[in-house]
Amino acid sequence: MSATSLYLHAKGNVARLTIAQALAGANSTVIYATGAIIGNMLAPSHALATFPVSIFVVGMAVSSLPAGAIVQHWGRRAVFMIGAGCGVLSGLLAAWAIKLNSFCLFCLATFFGGVYAAVVLSFRFAAADCVPNEHRSRALSFVMAGGVFAGIIGPQLVTWTMGLWAPYPFAATFLAQAVVGVFSALLLRGVRLPKSPIQKPSGGRSITLILRQPRFITAVICAVVSYLLMNFLMTAAPFAMQMCGLSQASSNLGIQWHVIAMYAPSFFTGTLVARFGAQRVVTTGLILIGLSAITGLLGADVGHFWLTLILLGIGWNFGFVGASSVVLECHQPEESIRVQSLNDFIIFGTMVFGSFLSGSLLTIFGWKIVLWFSFIPLAAAGITLVLASRYSYLDT
Repeated sequence: MSATSLYLHAKGNVARLTIAQALAGANSTVIYATGAIIGNMLAPSHALATFPVSIFVVGMAVSSLPAGAIVQHWGRRAVFMIGAGCGVLSGLLAAWAIKLNSFCLFCLATFFGGVYAAVVLSFRFAAADCVPNEHRSRALSFVMAGGVFAGIIGPQLVTWTMGLWAPYPFAATFLAQAVVGVFSALLLRGVRLPKSPIQKPSGGRSITLILRQPRFITAVICAVVSYLLMNFLMTAAPFAMQMCGLSQASSNLGIQWHVIAMYAPSFFTGTLVARFGAQRVVTTGLILIGLSAITGLLGADVGHFWLTLILLGIGWNFGFVGASSVVLECHQPEESIRVQSLNDFIIFGTMVFGSFLSGSLLTIFGWKIVLWFSFIPLAAAGITLVLASRYSYLDT
């Protein structure tokens, strides 16, 4: 294959993965926008309202390493198809759960939604694998930008379909989400990624040696805190808005602008990393997350909630994409799948704790305590970045 053909082939893969990110990302948006609301409707106790969203995060965590194993043996397309199947199943089960008024079945549905979401997040690494090294950060960032459209598709699905199947609110929403998952699967069938040799567990360095890299440790901590706090506050926000007497429509719009803010910067985040370095980009992201919590503490009207969610989204993007670009530099080619899967497993596993804690804090102590609590992991990430700055861990 000529250099021109290889270039066009890589561009086609990145384009398909970007569009698939937009369609598949709607799954996560729908669950985040409605999970706590539906949980409050179906759960035997209000304290369990955010439990379905927490189970969604559990699905992300427990599927990360198995997904990596599948990629090692059968390639990325196989795991893409499995993920898309879980996405369709998630929508169908959720609609059925609402019709049956079954809290347990709804939690099972969100678990499969989490599996789907974990696979969707691997699109960023798949895009990076199919372009030359000098373009990897930009390809990763560009695929993440597809989430902008997920931020529009997901909330609009909720707004336009939540009342279509009376008397089962949101049941039609999840049926629509399943249909969108089918379209994403059809698109992913056209992705043709370069074949790489099977990565044996003994290939490359040991996981212990990889984990000891200061750059990898710093990148993972910053990615964990960015994603943890995004999930921590986003899980609680829709239910907190309902508790404050705000409408479902305003909550849907808040989530929409949040998800757009999460992914819109991806059009230029890769360029910012290349120009200013990962450390500055990640630091900016964590500062923005801190400002989002401060904004939430200043008021509980629609404007404060929306600005909190927007700042949170931008901060997540800078922190997560910046840290992910560093992870790409922490492994040799034969170690890539293992390191990427381990990175995502650590991130999603930590998110499980944050998601469960968020719901408990919200129902027992209220929205402001949730916001105050977010400064604890921010402080930990800040200390890590000070050390990274002193020893130049991130930008070497």
